[in-house]
Amino acid sequence: MAAAGHAEPMEVEAWREELRTVLESRAFRQAPTLSHLLGYLCEKLFSGESAQIKEYSIGVEMFRRGAEFDQETDSIVRVEVNRLRKRLADYYAGEGASHKLRIVIPVGQYVPNFVSTLPEPETKPAAEAPAEKAAPAWWRRRWVWGAGAAGVAVLAGGVWFAAHPRHQAPQPLQTHPQAQTVPEPLVGPPPGDEVRILAGSTRSYADHADKLWSADTWFTGGTEVKNEARYIARTLDPSFYHASREGQFRYDIPLKRGVYEVHLYFAETEYGPENTGVGGEGSRLMTVRANGQPLLRHFDVMADAGGERIADDRVFPGLSPANDGKLHLEFVGENGTNATLSAIEILPGLGARMRPQRLLARQTPYYSNDSHWWSPDNYFDGGQMASYSEPVRGTDDPELYETERWGNFSYAIPAAPGRYTVTLHFAARHRGWDAPLGPGVQETTRVAHIFNVFCNGKAILENFDLAKEAQGSDVVVRKATGLEPNAQGKLLLNFVPVQGYASVTGIEVVEE
Repeated sequence: MAAAGHAEPMEVEAWREELRTVLESRAFRQAPTLSHLLGYLCEKLFSGESAQIKEYSIGVEMFRRGAEFDQETDSIVRVEVNRLRKRLADYYAGEGASHKLRIVIPVGQYVPNFVSTLPEPETKPAAEAPAEKAAPAWWRRRWVWGAGAAGVAVLAGGVWFAAHPRHQAPQPLQTHPQAQTVPEPLVGPPPGDEVRILAGSTRSYADHADKLWSADTWFTGGTEVKNEARYIARTLDPSFYHASREGQFRYDIPLKRGVYEVHLYFAETEYGPENTGVGGEGSRLMTVRANGQPLLRHFDVMADAGGERIADDRVFPGLSPANDGKLHLEFVGENGTNATLSAIEILPGLGARMRPQRLLARQTPYYSNDSHWWSPDNYFDGGQMASYSEPVRGTDDPELYETERWGNFSYAIPAAPGRYTVTLHFAARHRGWDAPLGPGVQETTRVAHIFNVFCNGKAILENFDLAKEAQGSDVVVRKATGLEPNAQGKLLLNFVPVQGYASVTGIEVVEE
């Protein structure tokens, strides 16, 4: 797809015709807000203003939020664009299935793409090929995945997979002396009957992964509690924790028959030295049950997370609804205290095994060339995020390595009891990492990256010299096997500098 500013007039006219047809369809006539939003985004594209299609400008211009619009606390744009993606995917799975041109909005972006469904022309023999160099394979795949991601949770994703067979990426360098090949299922964003509930919230919310969370529902008992905490550690979405349900309460959630993975999200925002409530660890204890069976006993959010105002995710695979077709979750405070809950996430399960987790140090989700879905940065504490424009060498998917977290930092990745393989992805910048020399100084200098990596206190990389390890390739991949979560249900990864800074681009966690 060409950018509108460089598109031929006939191409733009075809885009306008497709937009007109979509807006006149029954599906969009019945959704005036989504129709207006789609028209706004497309007209910006047609007029060559795609660079101005940002969350802030959409909130101010389209939703009249005013100059004080704060996208961190008001997710109206992410919520409505998420609804628009789903409406477009449903439309092209039904009424618009025969269209030769489709409108998609890639996940993590707001600029519409106009995608042809016609088969690509056959490649000419080498002797007849034009002199202009074709786009590299990684770029073509990047474009395909960006377009296909908009409808992966519904039928549109299936259309893309059928039209564009997967290209297998080369195997990563097996540089860890104890690395073993672990088969990994190809898992994208949760398909099917996922449920996401924001406890205590009166409105829906779209997070940085473009997952839509509903307002509170299916509960009995308890009280909605709001808090003013501006900062919550280990999350890109602190406003996610600005509401909670507290007291003695339960959720009775209808589900189809099957096996599910349940995530329960907590954050202690009342007790602790930085908060108005007195006390700390031991101030709030609770029991959590699923269908009458205990999941957590004497659970102390503050002790489990390691402090107040810290996001805490506990994961429970292998759960199924009761005979009445509902999953019954009970939250009972102990010793006269109130139970608390921030959110519930229910995903299609993989039996008793935990779903693979893949994180990239970036603010938007990403589809890699090997068909895996990577979530935006999560579970981190400390360090800073950086992005680079120059592609790295040694991979057919350089976009995967465009960003990193660097400094002295940690990740607390939730994991159910079991043994896991953790794969760490690094990128060395042989021309020097960006590192300001001081306030107001624009020059950069080469910075050493020698560091240790610990998992639950055990070293998995010692005196790791990233620049030295990246000989012949900018990309370095390391695997550690047989890792087990700690008593708090976490794989706690600490990246500790020895000289300069630690850094990491991506983390994969797969149960063995």
